[in-house]
Amino acid sequence: MKLNKKTLIPIFIGFLLIFGVLTTSIHACTGIRLTATDNGVVYGRSMEWGKFDLQSRVTIIPEGYSFIGLTPDGNNGKKWNAKYGFVGLDMMGKDFIADGMNEVGLAAGLFYHMGFAEYPSYEKKEAKNTITALDVTYYILSQFSTIEEVREGMPKVRVVPVVQEEIGIPVYAHWMVTDPKGNSITIEFRNGDMIIFDNPLGVITNGPTYDWHMMNLRNYVNLSPVAFPDKKIENLDFSPMGAGSGMIGLPGDNTPPSRFVRAVAWSQTARPTPTADETVYETFRILDNFNLPLGSAEGSDNSIDLGEMRSSTIWTTAWNLTDHVLNYHTQHNRRVRALYLDKIDFADIGNNIIHIPLDTKKNQDIEDITPPK
Repeated sequence: MKLNKKTLIPIFIGFLLIFGVLTTSIHACTGIRLTATDNGVVYGRSMEWGKFDLQSRVTIIPEGYSFIGLTPDGNNGKKWNAKYGFVGLDMMGKDFIADGMNEVGLAAGLFYHMGFAEYPSYEKKEAKNTITALDVTYYILSQFSTIEEVREGMPKVRVVPVVQEEIGIPVYAHWMVTDPKGNSITIEFRNGDMIIFDNPLGVITNGPTYDWHMMNLRNYVNLSPVAFPDKKIENLDFSPMGAGSGMIGLPGDNTPPSRFVRAVAWSQTARPTPTADETVYETFRILDNFNLPLGSAEGSDNSIDLGEMRSSTIWTTAWNLTDHVLNYHTQHNRRVRALYLDKIDFADIGNNIIHIPLDTKKNQDIEDITPPK
């Protein structure tokens, strides 16, 4: 068969669509926000990365800590000091914060946005006001206390692409930021411009863009926690096969659009919880829907070190923004561990970053309840 332009165009578009799904599904993180009946707020997320173990640690940053933004020329970017101390989970054994909360309860998470994030180009004359994607979470948590401050302050800095040697490309990302009042925004970059979206549902995944995800939700307006009623057709009575019929049509695959729809469905139909502390457990329950086994999200050419990896979901967090508590579990140990930020004097812990391993032992903590003989 002879291929002409008319036949090549749909083939090329199909290739792009397939390639887009594969590249975005490699990094399958999902984030949600829940609010308790007493207005307590919890933000949580799963971290999926099946390529290799990110070697994440709990990282504590003191007040006054000095930062220097990264540019393609090196550590010659924006300089600033931390107004607020904060706690985060880092990546690749370096102080690259993927997820965190500061001492006043503002939380921010970095989510991969490969194929969609388009940063402004680097200009040497703008170096002193320049940072890169891996600096953004640092900057937000160390400088701002409210969503209003983030809205005002973030457009004043220039975020440019810088190649990270660990992955061989820049980190293409977008961010969800949530404050203790339950306000959330999504920060994205398109055609070199920073765009800040209201995020009223408190949900984020990966590509495409946030406004596309919100438009796509219109395809699922029929979803409901209420089961379909019995229906009579002619002289025959029909009833649902079982519970859950109201969620028929809920997408179950691991692509970012499907995860976004599921995250909205489960978070908007979550059981009422009286306090932020109880909401933490509801957050973990919902995020369990997004746990991915090895081989489900890495792409066909990925080699996995089974000696180090047990899951594509490396860790899951639930940040209690009301009581200032980090809760998390990991691929190795699903026991929930907690760090209480209010017990830390961020102004009096010195000038050095503190690191705590996520797992002291990479084994599941199992309680033996076998009765004695």
